[in-house]
Amino acid sequence: MKSDLFSLSATYTRMIFRSWFQYRVDAFLRSLAVFMREATSIIVIYFTLLKFDSLNGWNIHEMCFLFSLVYVTYGIMIIFFTGLRDFGNTVRDGSFDRYILRPRGLLYQLIFANADWFAAVGHGGLGILLFLISASKIGVIWTPVRVIYYIFTITGGVLIQGAIFLFLATLNIYLLETNKLKEVFYWNTRKFAGYPISIFHKAIQFVMTFIVPFAFVNYFPAQYLLRKEDMVNYPAIFMYITPLVGLVLYILAYLFWRSSIKHYKSSGN
Repeated sequence: MKSDLFSLSATYTRMIFRSWFQYRVDAFLRSLAVFMREATSIIVIYFTLLKFDSLNGWNIHEMCFLFSLVYVTYGIMIIFFTGLRDFGNTVRDGSFDRYILRPRGLLYQLIFANADWFAAVGHGGLGILLFLISASKIGVIWTPVRVIYYIFTITGGVLIQGAIFLFLATLNIYLLETNKLKEVFYWNTRKFAGYPISIFHKAIQFVMTFIVPFAFVNYFPAQYLLRKEDMVNYPAIFMYITPLVGLVLYILAYLFWRSSIKHYKSSGN
């Protein structure tokens, strides 16, 4: 059974990859457009820090490292969770009913039925570039322990964002339209995530730590490696628990999904 699932997943992935990159020049240009759009914020920060040198003690290379974690985790996450990002459209046009009739798990189908490779390449490529630029300039010696920590951090960051998408997707079962909620609780919050949360008002810090915990995607993991002075404002344990936060959040979001799917009613079309 497991081998069948892996085989089917691989088939899904190959088909989706080929469909997204059927026209190579178009695919390259679209991925480049995503890359350039996201790079704009980095360019703004770069020119800002040329004048002010640092932001609450964080220099340009450390800021690039913060951003790299956001973009790398999103680039990986969107390969698996595009179906959840766009789940509202799937419910509204009635196409979710087709998934219900198929002999595979609903969440499995949503995860493997689509992947936004343009976003994955654009965000992931920018994240990798920022990491390569900053990793050797932030004063971190990349020991095996730190490399393993980094890998687990990436995994935790992917799960945290995947859990947010799964929770917001589940709300579509009740509300049908959740784009505004997604804008507030994901996209707008993510705009803060590239910066040290210590520069924000306490209310925003609380939201990014305990409500939509983007701080565990990059800020606290970066603190484990950099040990900046502003970490004194937070419990030291926060630097170590990103994988746990991701796992717990995803389990809770999954349980919410399993409970809510029983109440799904077709929107028709």
